[in-house]
Amino acid sequence: MGSVFLRASRFMLRSPKESGSRFESSSDRESEGIEAPSFKLESSHPPHQTIPQFSSMALNVFISLLFSSLPILQIALAGDPDILTDFIVPENQNTVDGNFFTYTGMRVIVNETSFPANFTVLKATMEEFPALNGQSVSYALLQFPASSVNPPHTHPRSAELLFLADGNLEVGFVDTTNKLFTQSLQSGDMFIFPKGLVHYQYNADTNHPAIAISAFGSANAGTVSIPKTLFATDIDDDILAKSFKTDVSTIQALKAGLASR
Repeated sequence: MGSVFLRASRFMLRSPKESGSRFESSSDRESEGIEAPSFKLESSHPPHQTIPQFSSMALNVFISLLFSSLPILQIALAGDPDILTDFIVPENQNTVDGNFFTYTGMRVIVNETSFPANFTVLKATMEEFPALNGQSVSYALLQFPASSVNPPHTHPRSAELLFLADGNLEVGFVDTTNKLFTQSLQSGDMFIFPKGLVHYQYNADTNHPAIAISAFGSANAGTVSIPKTLFATDIDDDILAKSFKTDVSTIQALKAGLASR
């Protein structure tokens, strides 16, 4: 395709004399003492010798650009695929009735007699609730004990719309220009975390817990924990030390801290 661009560029940038055409402006003719109309355009070649050549090149360039842009369009439109049926039934599901469309996993919240000691997430994704497959929606219930945090993480396949049902939270996310957006939420507030961006939630209250409900525009939004991805996998210590401009012993201490949890 580069050769097509090169040939097209040479054709379009040729001077009138090189292309066989002569352009005479009124200023040029006046400098020669010749009276003439404001301009005159003549061609020494018939139109059919030049116009088809340019059109063919332009068409080749357009087609090349069109095909090269298809992968970009596919990425931009990536998400839960549309389905051609009302809903999707798992292969091992023999009976489909109201029970298939009902999820009871959140009843434990109603029946709880004590609040969790650590940050806890109860999910309703297509893994826990198969009827969500193909419906492009899922939920998560977040329980924050006093002074607990949901560490920085991302959801690669969906934005997150958080509703704070009880308590207070400090939330924030970082955009692709490394700008941090933060907010202090109170009960009844909502906050949107854009798709794929690193974000966190923190209960700064040292005495009271907080409860939030998050909605996702995907049946499986996915979660990538930044601390665990970096320090609880097999990424080489030297690579992490150089990346964070620290020493290997510090990296090993971070890994040990996550491994003990």
